[in-house]
Amino acid sequence: MKRSMPELLIRRARPGDENLILTLLRELADYEKLLDVFHITEEVVRRDYFGAQPLVQCELAFEGGEAVGVMTWYWTYSSFAAKRSIYLEDLFVRKAARGRGHGKALLVHLAKTGAKVGAHRVEWSVLDWNRPSIEFYDSLGARPVQGWYVYRLEGEALKTLGA
Repeated sequence: MKRSMPELLIRRARPGDENLILTLLRELADYEKLLDVFHITEEVVRRDYFGAQPLVQCELAFEGGEAVGVMTWYWTYSSFAAKRSIYLEDLFVRKAARGRGHGKALLVHLAKTGAKVGAHRVEWSVLDWNRPSIEFYDSLGARPVQGWYVYRLEGEALKTLGA
């Protein structure tokens, strides 16, 4: 007899989830080898996730009452299409919970969120060495954006340009 897995629950993060969000994002930063740039705090989560005008949306995934994943995203705007879009900043499923469809469930949830308002697209970045994620995204029908490079202005260059 096949044992069924507990149902996955995806819900919007809410005040009181600050520590859980930090824990999951820290695990993602560790996986991505980016702990050296991980500076988020509970205070930042309270301000930017739950403030009067949140800067970012956050969904949490639970299986059998245990947190198994996190997704952060925000609205953008596609000028040429004249429509809203979604930028997926973070998508993470804990190692022990991978391979059970949770990442796909989170993306389906996000796609439905966008579809409700006629969003033009969902877009994200992935590290070039992260083959498991790239293969996962490819399996969903997502494709790399051809002909575009991602640019970033930060640190001293940002300070110098903004001076």
